[in-house]
Amino acid sequence: MSTPTPALAALPEEKQLALRVMPMPADANAHGDVFGGWIMSQVDIAGSIPAAQRANGRVATIAVNSFLFKEPVFVGDLLSFYATIVKTGNTSITVYVEAYAQRMRLSHDIVKVTEAMVTYVATDEDRRPRPLPNLADAG
Repeated sequence: MSTPTPALAALPEEKQLALRVMPMPADANAHGDVFGGWIMSQVDIAGSIPAAQRANGRVATIAVNSFLFKEPVFVGDLLSFYATIVKTGNTSITVYVEAYAQRMRLSHDIVKVTEAMVTYVATDEDRRPRPLPNLADAG
C-alpha cells in the first residue's frame, strides 16, 4: 500500500505571518515526528499575537474550537504560522491559525500541516475578562 503524497502548497502572501519556528529534536518522539502538543502550543502563541494586538493588551486562551493535524511535522521543518482574526465579541477574539511546513531536508516542498480556530478573551490586570477597546483605540 502506498503512502499518499501531500498536496503541495505555497505560503499565503496575502496573510499575516505571526510566527516562524523550526522544531528541534527535543520536540519530537523517537521516530522524528514532532509532538502534537508542541504544535498546539505554537498555534496558541501564533493566535495570541493578533488577539493581543486587537485587545491592546493581555489575552487568555478560553477555547480551542477546532484543531486539525493535516500532515506530520518533522524535526528540521521550517514552520510558518499565519493568524487571522475572524470574529470579535464584547471580550472575545476568535482567530483562525494555519501552519505550513517547508520540508528542509531535500525538496523544500511546502505543505499545509495544521489549521485551528482558537478563541481568546481580553483580560485586565486581575486576569478578569474586560471589554475590547474600540478599533480606533486598539492600535
